[in-house]
Amino acid sequence: MHNEQRTARRSAGVGRTADLATNPFRVDRDRVASSPFFARLGGVTQVVSSTGSGLLVHNRLTHSLKVAQAARAIAERLTSRPELTAVLEKLGGCDPDVVEAAALAHDLGHPPFGHLGEQVLDRLARHRFGLPDGFEGNAQSFRIVTTTDVRGPKALGLDLTVAVRAAMLKYPWTRHQPLDLPVAPRGASEPDDMPGTGSSKFSAYVTETNDLRQAREPFEGRIESWQQTVEASVMDTADDIAYAIHDLEDFHRVGVLQHATVAAELGTWQAQALDLAGLSDAELSAEIRMPGRSLETLRRRLHLKDSWVMSDEAFALAVRKVSKELVDGLLSVPFDGSVEAEQAVAGFSARWTRRLVDAVGVIEEPTPRSGHVVLAVAQWHEVQVLKFVHRRFVLLRPDLALHQRGQARLLSSLVDALEQWVTDRTEADRLPRRLHDLVELAETEYAALARTEPSTLVGPSGELPVGPDVVRGLARGRAVVDFIASLTDNQAAALLEALSGRTGQLWTDAFVL
Repeated sequence: MHNEQRTARRSAGVGRTADLATNPFRVDRDRVASSPFFARLGGVTQVVSSTGSGLLVHNRLTHSLKVAQAARAIAERLTSRPELTAVLEKLGGCDPDVVEAAALAHDLGHPPFGHLGEQVLDRLARHRFGLPDGFEGNAQSFRIVTTTDVRGPKALGLDLTVAVRAAMLKYPWTRHQPLDLPVAPRGASEPDDMPGTGSSKFSAYVTETNDLRQAREPFEGRIESWQQTVEASVMDTADDIAYAIHDLEDFHRVGVLQHATVAAELGTWQAQALDLAGLSDAELSAEIRMPGRSLETLRRRLHLKDSWVMSDEAFALAVRKVSKELVDGLLSVPFDGSVEAEQAVAGFSARWTRRLVDAVGVIEEPTPRSGHVVLAVAQWHEVQVLKFVHRRFVLLRPDLALHQRGQARLLSSLVDALEQWVTDRTEADRLPRRLHDLVELAETEYAALARTEPSTLVGPSGELPVGPDVVRGLARGRAVVDFIASLTDNQAAALLEALSGRTGQLWTDAFVL
């Protein structure tokens, strides 16, 4: 399969015996790493923006590099185990270069200001522009490598192999694609607060449906249509590992993650686990601000969503392990920049990365809620607890919300300004060339869909047939979203300053994209 079916552009041999200069998967990796969309990730928020603050925190570029590092390590470990050779080949293969390339590319589509920017652009794309599939970071990454990046030899995407494109598909479906399963795969269910909007996570817009089908075609008969490839599953697992560890490291460094509050939450739950388990959901909700209650809420949520793996015993052991390593270890001494403090952070990160990477295995017939590549039961629970600490004590902080509300307002204002510009007929010849090209590209795409699959373009108004005016409106909306999603945090802020007349600077580097 690796030699013939898995490359769209060539059938060169791959693997350890291949000429490294002609290994198509290494070419893919180099194309991703050379893309300006990859370079811009150095200016895109991971969790909080470091712009102007001097904070030493991960951005989307450093996060992607660490995901790629962990993903390659997992792939090499799996392929070095002779007992897994047959099952890996049966499922479609696990090439470390494919995994690394996909990991480097997985966040290319993240917009300015991280997940907050993703939520704002999705809301505006659906409600302002009537785009049925809105905005989603994974789908935007896939759109970049297949469509909007122009560094490939055909000036349309990066011309990556089908193997790497398939490995980028964490959620191999479109937003409104029906999935006839008794249990929705992870990410495929509708958000509780947005009924009727389709899957909360998906990896392709309707404009890239053909690319999705082509990438998945070599795996037909090997894995289910809704299931990740093994290589995508490796990348997804590595992303979870990096997220669980490195963001905690960041916020310990900057003093946000406090020993006392984390210790109270985890310690109270351990001391009162039986009493907390006896509370009704209503009682738990009423006491949610008290220590231990949020962790108990997590335990119940895991039972509800991931009963295939959830174990109360494993959960309790995971809380104990995280308490020992994080609360009694890393957080017990405030970070002061000393050699000892740096060594403590490095040791924590290295121990946990090694522990989680070494715990990865392969299952031939996973549940819809899991991929073929999984963490061992103990480590799966530990990752859930680590991610809980990050969410509870970082993401839900009011001071972070304060900054994010300002960033949301900035993005909304930028969408307003660009929409006004792109619809101003008197200014049509003076649009930024990149934005002009994106409008033309999207109009071509939507016009083709209006002829062949008009139902994919029907939004809340339900208008059919889809006429030229609707196509033009959709194209302008997608172009504005594509343009903004290609900016860094600083470029977005500078462009709004220029468009609002609050700066005397004539040019902004936002226009070069």
